[in-house]
Amino acid sequence: MSEQNQTSRLQSIPFSVLDLAPIREDGGPADSFKRTVDLAQHTESLGYNRYWLAEHHNMPFIASSATSVLIGHVASQTSRIKVGSGGVMLPNHAPLVIAEQFGTLESLFPGRIDLGLGRAPGTDQLTAHALRRGGQSGPHDFPDQLEELRSYFDPSRGPANPHVRAYPGEGLDIPIWLLGSSGYSAQLAGEEGLPFAFASHFSPQDTVPALDLYRRTFKPSGALEKPHAMVGVNVIAAETDEEAERLATTLQQQFLNLIRKNESPLPPPVDSMEGIWTEWEKQALKQQLGSSIIGSKETVKHQLESFIEKTSADEVMVISQIYNHEARRRSYEIVAELFKGV
Repeated sequence: MSEQNQTSRLQSIPFSVLDLAPIREDGGPADSFKRTVDLAQHTESLGYNRYWLAEHHNMPFIASSATSVLIGHVASQTSRIKVGSGGVMLPNHAPLVIAEQFGTLESLFPGRIDLGLGRAPGTDQLTAHALRRGGQSGPHDFPDQLEELRSYFDPSRGPANPHVRAYPGEGLDIPIWLLGSSGYSAQLAGEEGLPFAFASHFSPQDTVPALDLYRRTFKPSGALEKPHAMVGVNVIAAETDEEAERLATTLQQQFLNLIRKNESPLPPPVDSMEGIWTEWEKQALKQQLGSSIIGSKETVKHQLESFIEKTSADEVMVISQIYNHEARRRSYEIVAELFKGV
């Protein structure tokens, strides 16, 4: 593919944002939420398409556990950008509750709410048990939970219980996305004719096979006529390659803490990771974060072009785990300059 065609592709697809509402070492959740609102307003002004927040629990570096509440807050502080979940972990919830919550959000912010759904717990098993209060629901029930949830929005599908209806929720056209990091949700999204978002930012090796599976199994539906695949990718952009590499050590330390089961608030960057990680840990992180795009504007441009060519993504969702908020804002500015062609 020629560079001219690649550049055209970069500028012809939507770019969106995934915010994990990071809690930094120097603050708490209230500080995180202020930065989230500021980043949402900033990326809206830059022309990003969506702003998604992710459900995680019992993680001291992520503040978005009450995801639907935070979605409502962000939507109330913005005016155009679509706001949604990337995602709600459906096995943690009764489908009726999610239908009511997102029915409320859609009623408050018509046409601006996305409902992205995952089947993982977004936490450890003990916390998952606490969330479900001993219920037997789990990832294996995901297709049935999905169908129950969709029936609350559209009873013509055949309600799970004709005596139980979602108010608000019923009759609302809320885009439902399936999220995944493997082939399971890719195939389900394809068979159900739903848009699919893949977590390449932590599962790079499975990206292309999952997207191929999604496209092969896709069946047109009332929701979608043709496949729409959005791919999440870590992007750390700065004025120079060296500064971007330094900023990226925050992301590397976060994943290193996960490997070591030593979860803690988001750490500031360091000049070098040498002496912090072992050689085995370094290779493990390179594998897990292998799709990450780190560098100056020109470096990021070429890597994004290659990423889009490799994945044939219909949309790119950018995740920038950067400690300094101004540097994080600037990273999204650089990406916006690329997709605007300026």
